[in-house]
Amino acid sequence: MSFFSMGKTIYKNLFTKPETVSLADLGKLGRERTRGHVTIEVDACIFCGICAKKCPTHAIAVKRPEAEWSIERFNCIQCSSCVDSCPKKCLHMDRAQTAPSVDKTIDLVKGEIKPKVAPVAADKKVDLAKGETEPKATAQNA
Repeated sequence: MSFFSMGKTIYKNLFTKPETVSLADLGKLGRERTRGHVTIEVDACIFCGICAKKCPTHAIAVKRPEAEWSIERFNCIQCSSCVDSCPKKCLHMDRAQTAPSVDKTIDLVKGEIKPKVAPVAADKKVDLAKGETEPKATAQNA
């Protein structure tokens, strides 16, 4: 009797697709829901340090005066809590896998802290000492 139940399994496996997926078929990006590693857009980062505070393994370090952001790849567990907590949404989970390594690496990214500048209308001149605004003299007004 066990031969017939095994025959059913053999027949099913001969005429159906395999359940497993070959890694060669997936390519370097892997599956859609794969969490590869954290990447940062430095131009959008304000170096607030919220990502470092939310990281459960303390893999991220932010130095605001030097405008440096660093991550220890071996300590990162790809939980994406830093990505979720970033106020400027400059952190992303990249699907590409990191290359295997024997040495611990720290990825250091340097950027610039942008000064806070109040937006000024193009057609107005601002006198900060008086707090007044007056229209600029243009060729049409003169």
